[in-house]
Amino acid sequence: MRGIDQMNTVEFHNVTKSRKDFSIKNLSFTIPQGFITGFIGPNGSGKTTTIQMMMNLLHIDEGDIRLFGTNHKNQHVKQKIGFVYDDLYMYEEFNIRKIKSFIAPLYETWNEELFQKYLVKFELPTGKKIKKFSKGMKMKCSLLFALSHEAEFIIMDEPTSGLDPIFRRELLDHIQELMLKENQTIFLSSHITADLDRIADYIIFIYQGKIMLQKSMEEIQNLFYIIKGKSDLIDADTKELFIGIKQTSLGFEALFEGELSLFDAFGDEIVAEKATLEDIMYYMTRKEI
Repeated sequence: MRGIDQMNTVEFHNVTKSRKDFSIKNLSFTIPQGFITGFIGPNGSGKTTTIQMMMNLLHIDEGDIRLFGTNHKNQHVKQKIGFVYDDLYMYEEFNIRKIKSFIAPLYETWNEELFQKYLVKFELPTGKKIKKFSKGMKMKCSLLFALSHEAEFIIMDEPTSGLDPIFRRELLDHIQELMLKENQTIFLSSHITADLDRIADYIIFIYQGKIMLQKSMEEIQNLFYIIKGKSDLIDADTKELFIGIKQTSLGFEALFEGELSLFDAFGDEIVAEKATLEDIMYYMTRKEI
């Protein structure tokens, strides 16, 4: 991981947005340049709203959003962004050749050599109408166009949702390969946390419009554990050690953040396992079960 000189591709500073049935208040986080940042949270937590604000599709009420060090409304900045999604309804009657004729002139950095390279790599037919593409093919098509204009920042909204396991693995492999390109940044919003366990460098966890966690995967893997033991070990004092706890007739499971040496005195009365992102989401949104 980079040190204190690390650059950020995106910075949210105290961003507030009120909607009819949902609000985000004082949202602050950063997306470091040159890494894969996973964006997680239950449905309705604010992931899509955050992405819409980032892309200036939704106006913010207060605060500041910076992309590449400048205001997120800057039109030149948008040349550097690629948005990857599977809903290509605007182009359903088009084939890839026709879509290219519309999209390529919009970008100063369009790279035809890259377009041809990924067209072959993704095995996409150029003459077939988009409406006849599978969900996975639409996702690849969206990624194809993002890569072909040399986007420095790629935003992916639920890219693996609904894909079969083999296709999901293939897409994740493609994403990891992209990181070989210097300074490319990927922001991957997903509720499939197992995908991010595999490929993410950083994680931002949003819940009910608030940032619950922003850490590197290295920190998460070294600091978060699931602690298991018998219920008689739980009292008012030990409860305070945990972020979230689940008790059953068989014992307890709890999420702990910190140094495991704290439990040395308990010996083999407890079991400690590294927490997954799913564990962290589950226990942080349910303090006691």
